[in-house]
Amino acid sequence: MSTQHAIVVGHDGSSFSDDALRWALRWAARTGLEVVLVRSWSITTAPRPTTATAGYVPPLADYAEAVRERLRADTAALRETAPEVVVRFEAAHGAAANRLVALSEQAELVVVGPRGRGGFRGLVLGSVAEQVSRHAHCPVVVVRGNADPADAERTMVLDSAFEDGAFEDGTVEDGTVEDGAFEDET
Repeated sequence: MSTQHAIVVGHDGSSFSDDALRWALRWAARTGLEVVLVRSWSITTAPRPTTATAGYVPPLADYAEAVRERLRADTAALRETAPEVVVRFEAAHGAAANRLVALSEQAELVVVGPRGRGGFRGLVLGSVAEQVSRHAHCPVVVVRGNADPADAERTMVLDSAFEDGAFEDGTVEDGTVEDGAFEDET
């Protein structure tokens, strides 16, 4: 995806990345630049694709689409505040800092929050913000927002299926299997 003449925004679903997106949308509205909204992912952090079933691992393209769908949903309300801004979505497979630095090669600007959803309590500047600030090929804005990054809790959810409590195949959150979950129904 081309990021030429665009603002690249790293978004992991945290309130800090919402602040970064809010700032980037205001800047894009003033400058006429597009926003490329980026979420990096791996198999362990991606939402479960709709094509996933017991015993079948979907192709990476299905995971990437599930990441883009979650990114669209997570940012819908914020994007409505700047309907005149063109926003594109990028599901970047790999480490967030590496992917944002690579995308910065053609970008006008990279915008990130001070930290994301992982990390340690008390961390004021996360590893992604630090690495992007050091290695990006264009200017970087780290948007602090109103919340104190040092007070943030770790809130990363690795698989949305855990939020529901049980999988369709009968396994539940604690890894056990409900009685009869894999019995043949014929």
